[in-house]
Amino acid sequence: MSDRAVQDAVIRALADAPFRASSEWRQRELANEDRLDRFAKFLARHYYYERLVHFFRYSKALARVTGRVPETVLTGLGFERLLPRMVLGSRDSALAVAELVTTYLEAGGTAVPYHDDLLQYQRAMMVVESGARVWHDGSSAPAPAHRISRPTKVEGTMLLDLKHDLPAVLPQLLRDWTEVPYAPAQPTMLLIARSAHGRVSVARSTATIATVLELADGRKTLEDLAREAGLRPADLEATLEGLVDIGAVRFSTGS
Repeated sequence: MSDRAVQDAVIRALADAPFRASSEWRQRELANEDRLDRFAKFLARHYYYERLVHFFRYSKALARVTGRVPETVLTGLGFERLLPRMVLGSRDSALAVAELVTTYLEAGGTAVPYHDDLLQYQRAMMVVESGARVWHDGSSAPAPAHRISRPTKVEGTMLLDLKHDLPAVLPQLLRDWTEVPYAPAQPTMLLIARSAHGRVSVARSTATIATVLELADGRKTLEDLAREAGLRPADLEATLEGLVDIGAVRFSTGS
């Protein structure tokens, strides 16, 4: 085995708990198992600490009201139980940790009318950000929207139906305040998507965009999609252009 292969195997073992427990890894005898496992768990806590600090920062700002700090879950039994099946950076692991912290925070939000919306938003941001990235992409631009293009909703893209205008209150939560900032009780739809390179975008959405995303299954042509969505072709193409820009839709081609 080359030095590069050894390095890759050790890095994978540190990040991938199921691989670390497998006979494929153990038979290589490349490291002391106990020390490697302890270091891997340290890395996992540090990795998800950084993500909770970032994605659940609004809940941390509300901790003076709720009495609950998101990172607290990293020292609890719930997180300990996740460690044997955790793969750092994977969507499954991000979802498991996000659900763990959301459950922990739910009980403390009775004084915040939009608390459920906030938790839904933060959970979605953490999950959408996770998963594999395209580090080297030879293409210079998305596939053109020509007659045989078939739009496909990108896996992981999320639409949130919220009861409050959450974007209006988020900046206020991170400022100095004495009373819990107010969010208008107004139905709000948000689209959260991630580009192949890992940039997460949030945009206000509409029922039309939701319909386009639901219909964009990779099988329908632009003509099919426009007809079923009840849109003029020009309007559909403009909508799809915006969705491609934020990573919510990609184009495939077929005969």
